[in-house]
Amino acid sequence: MLFGKKKNIIGIDIGSRTIKVAEVEENKKGRTIRKFGMIDIAPGLIEEGAVKNPQAVAYLIRQLFNSQKIKANNVAVSIGGYSTIVKNISVPVMDEAQLQEMIQFEAEQYIPFDINDVNLDFQIIGENDINPNQMNVLLVAAKKEMINDYVNLVQMAGLNPCIIDVDAFALQNIYEINYEDNGENVALIDIGANKTTLNILKENFSVFMRDVSMGCRQISTKIIPLADCTLEEAEGMYHNEETDKIPDKEIIEIVSSVVTSWCTEIGRALDFFYSTYPGDQIPRIILSGGGAKIKKFRDLLAAETSSEVEIIQPFKKFSISGDFDPSYLEQVAPQAAISLGLAIRKIDDK
Repeated sequence: MLFGKKKNIIGIDIGSRTIKVAEVEENKKGRTIRKFGMIDIAPGLIEEGAVKNPQAVAYLIRQLFNSQKIKANNVAVSIGGYSTIVKNISVPVMDEAQLQEMIQFEAEQYIPFDINDVNLDFQIIGENDINPNQMNVLLVAAKKEMINDYVNLVQMAGLNPCIIDVDAFALQNIYEINYEDNGENVALIDIGANKTTLNILKENFSVFMRDVSMGCRQISTKIIPLADCTLEEAEGMYHNEETDKIPDKEIIEIVSSVVTSWCTEIGRALDFFYSTYPGDQIPRIILSGGGAKIKKFRDLLAAETSSEVEIIQPFKKFSISGDFDPSYLEQVAPQAAISLGLAIRKIDDK
């Protein structure tokens, strides 16, 4: 979805707990991070990707742009959750123009929404390994209502929406920029406040994608009534800040209980991949989002999946400009991934 003229755009990751913004400059020498910042948003303003209070969220976006002294106004945002469907499908071999005419008919078989209520896009992946008369296509459908809500939100903030992307694709973009393709399968998992996005890459192509309603807010909502504390205080507690409001043992038990359920859900997704590709392994899992910082989760996920689990390094292949504190960038790295994946997009991208 294209509206702008200039090629460089600002990436905005609008989560249910924080909004992240990134500006990247690209030239012959490579990519440089010019700006990165975050701002907290109150619970309830965004729920399951739906913008409940656009005026309040638009004000926060504008406030974040002002605090970071970002002058550009062409932006890319991403959506996810149950209003977005991404599927790998097989269709008869045809050229892109023919598929453009046929895609609505093909999509009706796979999309659980009224086809008139969604925007469709696709990417031809290549020949089907089993049937040479078929080709593999990545199909993307997003509810028009959600797209319109995000376009209106960005415009309300005084900005120009140039690209509406999908969370999982933005995550994949930043992974591909920073990591070498060694032919191994990899699972990219972003654990946010209320939503987890999982994207499994096989030979650098996305073969399985899923958004699940689980995240760090599950931990906070269990701590808050026991400790009689605010959301911010609860978040500090499970990120190892000292407190006398609740015994450490109880915090550990709550965190263990929640991250165990995360691992179970992720395990189900990986099992589906293994049933589709029985000879394959996923040796590496790369985590992003606020949940990536929880060591208990990383350790348990590694043990249960027999995979190497690590936190994403989204700044790895970028030069850094300005007065960025290295310790700050290390701290925010997991949460910066999607906004950076958006910031490296170009208006004329497919």
